[in-house]
Amino acid sequence: MAIRSKVCSEMPHPASAAGLHLIADLARGSRLDDLEWIERTLRDAAAAAAVKVLDVKLHPFGPGMGITGVALLAESHISIHTWPETGVAAVDIFVCGAGTNADAALTLIEERLTAVTTYRQAIPRLGSRAQSVS
Repeated sequence: MAIRSKVCSEMPHPASAAGLHLIADLARGSRLDDLEWIERTLRDAAAAAAVKVLDVKLHPFGPGMGITGVALLAESHISIHTWPETGVAAVDIFVCGAGTNADAALTLIEERLTAVTTYRQAIPRLGSRAQSVS
């Protein structure tokens, strides 16, 4: 089954599929071992970013342990790795195309996990609308 994104894969030139890749480390988070909560958070983060979810895969490492999860998007991906024992999560959000909003996804994740961002890096991709790196 071929699912294509109108915002990314149908663009004739990579520059028109400009994207933003956010990586962030979160601290003091809660519910980091709650599988259903993490899935709901990934799906809602995708909605906040105005992107289409193709699938969500999660792997719990056991009771009280972390979760690795990824939302596969038509516009790329959102992933999360959690460590509930220390309240830490690593988030990776890559979205492309006009009208997408990686920052909105990160804000939603912070709110849902009641976490604070301790590290954030924005990486323009594919001729991004954001600042280019020389």
